[in-house]
Amino acid sequence: MDNTLQLKAYAKINLGLDVVRKREDGYHEVRMIMQTIKLFDKLTFRLLEEDEIRIKTNLGFLPVNEDNLVYKAVKLIKDKYQIDKGLEIDLFKCIPVAAGMAGGSTDCAAALVGAAKMFGLHLSKQELMELGVKLGADVPYCVLRGTALSEGIGEILTPLPPMPDCYILIAKPSISVSTKFVYENLRANELEQHPDIDGMVEAIKAGSLSGITDRMENVLETVTIPAHPIIEDIKNCMKENGAINSLMSGSGPTVFGIYDSEEKAEQARGIIREKNLAQQVYVVKPFNQNIE
Repeated sequence: MDNTLQLKAYAKINLGLDVVRKREDGYHEVRMIMQTIKLFDKLTFRLLEEDEIRIKTNLGFLPVNEDNLVYKAVKLIKDKYQIDKGLEIDLFKCIPVAAGMAGGSTDCAAALVGAAKMFGLHLSKQELMELGVKLGADVPYCVLRGTALSEGIGEILTPLPPMPDCYILIAKPSISVSTKFVYENLRANELEQHPDIDGMVEAIKAGSLSGITDRMENVLETVTIPAHPIIEDIKNCMKENGAINSLMSGSGPTVFGIYDSEEKAEQARGIIREKNLAQQVYVVKPFNQNIE
C-alpha cells in the first residue's frame, strides 16, 4: 500500500434540469443531464497508523469534523470494512462553495475512491456508487462522472456519450443560495413548462452541440432568479458576449455559458469581472472520463 495518494474531484453543471413532481415523502423526482467539467478540488490522502480521521483545508470556514462530507465518506468505509487504520486528508478547494456545482458531493466521491484505495479495498465503481447514495443524491454521479442522465432523486444514472467539445464559462456571483430554500419554494406540481430532456439525450447521442444548447433549461430558475436577479444579469451578459446559450447550474447561483471559441469565452469572462457581476469566473472544458 502506498502511503500517499492525490486525487482530483471534478465539478459538474446541469445542461438541463427538470423536476417531474414532488413525492409524498417530500423528495423531488428529477430528470437532469449532468456534465463533469475541468474545474476541480485536490485531495491528498496520507495513511495513519492511528485510528483517526484528520482533515485540513485551505478554506477556514469549512468544517473539518464529522459535518464534512469527506469525513463522513472515510468513516463510512472504515465502519463498513472494519478498518483500524486512519487517514489524513488535505482538501484544497477551487470549486466555488454552495454554488450548484456539486463541490461537496464530488469531494465526498473522491474521498470514497481514495479511502478504498488507501485501505487496499478493491471496490468497483458500482460498489462505490452504492455507498455514495447514502451520503448524498449527487455523490453516485460524482463517482461515475462524464455525461449522464440522472433520474429518481438523482440516484438512477444512465451514462451518455461525451458532449461535443466546447468552452464553458463559469461565473459564481458573491451570493449564496440554499438548495433547501429553492426546493421548498418550487411549485413542482404547478410548473407549466418542462425542459425537453429526451430531446437533449438524442442531441447528445447525435453529437449536436446546437441540439444541446437549444434545449438548455432549468426549472429551478423559476425560484432562484426572482430571489436573486443578478443570475439573469449574468445569463444576459454571457449571451450578449458570444455564448450560444447560458443557464443556471443546479439550484444556483452559478451560471454557465457555452461557447464555440476560447477567445469569445475569455473575452466574456473579462467583461463579467469588469462589470462586477462575479469574481469567481473560469473558462473550462467538458471532462469525459472515457476519453481522458
